[in-house]
Amino acid sequence: MKLIDFTQVENIFIVCGKTDMRRQIDGLAATITEEYDMDVYNDALFLFCGGHKDRFKALYWEGDGFLLLYKRLENGKLNWPLNQNEVQKLSAQQLRWLLEGLSINQKVSIKPAVKGSIA
Repeated sequence: MKLIDFTQVENIFIVCGKTDMRRQIDGLAATITEEYDMDVYNDALFLFCGGHKDRFKALYWEGDGFLLLYKRLENGKLNWPLNQNEVQKLSAQQLRWLLEGLSINQKVSIKPAVKGSIA
């Protein structure tokens, strides 16, 4: 077993809206493959949240098995997107914002400059 730096994972996806948090590995993997037609084995971290926004689950395929993480926050809540039946791809920065209780779409963040464009 290896420990993963999730900021280095190629694909980070958030399953928006509410997920039944009683689901475990097989149920969450089935949600990804059947409801969203996505590949759970493709270097991807999938994030799920239920009705309580103080806890979430993360599902990741490590190459030899699934890793299921569950976290419950003691103070504060996640700013989880409510668009039911939608999956969004996140950057590592958006994942950090989410886990800090911020919106994944910060309105005042400084965006990287596009190469060759000068204002």
